[in-house]
Amino acid sequence: MSTTQSDRLRGLLEPLVSAKELDLEEIEVSRAGRRRVLRVIVDSEDGVELDTCAELSRSISEKLDETDAMGEDEYVLEVSSPGADRPLTEHRHYVRATGRLARLTLGEGGELVARILGVDDEGLDLEVPGVKGRKPTSRRVAFDEISRARVEIEFNRKDKKEEEA
Repeated sequence: MSTTQSDRLRGLLEPLVSAKELDLEEIEVSRAGRRRVLRVIVDSEDGVELDTCAELSRSISEKLDETDAMGEDEYVLEVSSPGADRPLTEHRHYVRATGRLARLTLGEGGELVARILGVDDEGLDLEVPGVKGRKPTSRRVAFDEISRARVEIEFNRKDKKEEEA
């Protein structure tokens, strides 16, 4: 997608997404046969419910029908949340992942799996799980040391609502 089209779509869609109290994470236009696919990825502190995606999809569809932002060709609109395997790239992604286990690839070449305990402007406070019965250890990692990060899926993890109860 051209930068001009991306900027134009972002300008059109950002107010609609913000009105639903969501963050516009990504806009992607790709080809699927003769049709184009417009993917709009949104997120929030509390995640995104399916009904919210459906409402936003209708709003976006109406707005795109009023403009020529997608041109005359047919397209398919998909509105969704980023999913569990989304990379952590923005400060807000790390904040949302607080309390979660994350796999960090460090610039020095190492890899670290640790629980994110805190996030500030410079980096992360982590708890590295102990190995073979040892106690967990604390570690600080600066953002500029991280080349890639992704939340690890935990099947036995309690969610926030269970912990608050």
